[in-house]
Amino acid sequence: MSGEGVRKRSAALFAEAQRYLPGGVNSPVRAFRAVGGHPVFIDKAAGARIYDADGNGYIDCIGSWGALILGHAHPQVVRALKHAVERGTSYGAPTELEVTLARMVVEAFPSVEMVRFVSSGTEAVMSALRVARAYTRRDGIVKFAGCYHGHADPLLVKAGSGGLTLGVPNSAGVPEAVARHTITVSYNDLDEVRQVMGTVGRDVACVIVEPVAGNMGVVPPRPGFLAGLRELTVQHGALLIFDEVITGFRVSYGGAQELYGVRPDLTCLGKIIGGGLPVGAYGGRQEIMEQVAPLGPVYQAGTLSGNPLAMTAGIETLTLLKDGRLYRDLEERGRALAEGIADAGRRVTVPWCLNRVGSMWTLFFAQGGVENDRDVERADSRRFAAFFRAMLDRGVSLPPSQFEAAFLSAAHTAQDVAAVVEAARDALQGLKTGG
Repeated sequence: MSGEGVRKRSAALFAEAQRYLPGGVNSPVRAFRAVGGHPVFIDKAAGARIYDADGNGYIDCIGSWGALILGHAHPQVVRALKHAVERGTSYGAPTELEVTLARMVVEAFPSVEMVRFVSSGTEAVMSALRVARAYTRRDGIVKFAGCYHGHADPLLVKAGSGGLTLGVPNSAGVPEAVARHTITVSYNDLDEVRQVMGTVGRDVACVIVEPVAGNMGVVPPRPGFLAGLRELTVQHGALLIFDEVITGFRVSYGGAQELYGVRPDLTCLGKIIGGGLPVGAYGGRQEIMEQVAPLGPVYQAGTLSGNPLAMTAGIETLTLLKDGRLYRDLEERGRALAEGIADAGRRVTVPWCLNRVGSMWTLFFAQGGVENDRDVERADSRRFAAFFRAMLDRGVSLPPSQFEAAFLSAAHTAQDVAAVVEAARDALQGLKTGG
């Protein structure tokens, strides 16, 4: 496989898509503007591989942005979905499936005593913020630069000129009156959070964080960072929200909160709990969740919440994950991939570093380590774009942005990992010689 010429059908589809869809896509990063060229249109997938509209196959390191921890079209999930479809695709009424999946989530996350299903991660976070504000009777939100929590208005906010200044909208259509309640601070900077909470903590309803950042590329928490957030929120009477839309059931069965031993007040979930179908959830302590209608004054509803297809896929997925064996395999594959790419990287003069937590990983073209958004901003996105295209031409599909996480799934074999490492070795060597 080599170059755009083997993806002519994708090019034609993209040209047509731009007539009907803004930018030709339904989510911005898919447009390939960060890496150049046109998007690859996918026709089908199985296991660790995806196949484009021209029939080209790729080892998939996106996995529906982490949702498909079992890989594409897992036979057990597919069988269950076929049976579910025959029984009806949506009822807008309660089902036993909802109860089963809710019980599985509560049993997996000790911090979650009650859970509410929704249809997306954005909806889960939006709802959790509303609950936090109602419970604390405060308006302020503290979030972290580089962490993405969906496209709800209060979260599309960048920092002002300093940690204590009012938030500034970073999307058109977000009112300044909404942004002013959001303070954005630096990820992994506990001192900055301490300063903010010491000054305005009495007005802060919640601190929301990706416990492992996955939306500026993979950035792990420094030792003590999450525990420090827990201590500060308790001290100031604010709630701590973990956005585990990516990490929930990905880095361990109990999510990042199990991995790092820190319990938040509210948890947002998505991706994996629907087995790749559209789903989200938020949950926490019973006294907090009882704020939600019909028990409490916080209104939130959705016709497709608890959709039987998403519930079915989620139940099958969590059943396969529960005994923990797949996590051990994913850790082994992740370590092999990281060590292989690191060995290839040592042979070139191009600056790079690789961050990994379990099966989440990102290769940054940056000097030194990457621990926060400032480090990420120094990464060479043009060099990543060249690397991305070289990997695609070698049959490996990576996220089309330097600032997104890549993923392995249980379907990736040792041979798949070796093939990704070999492709990376060739691609890095090309960067060295090509400049």
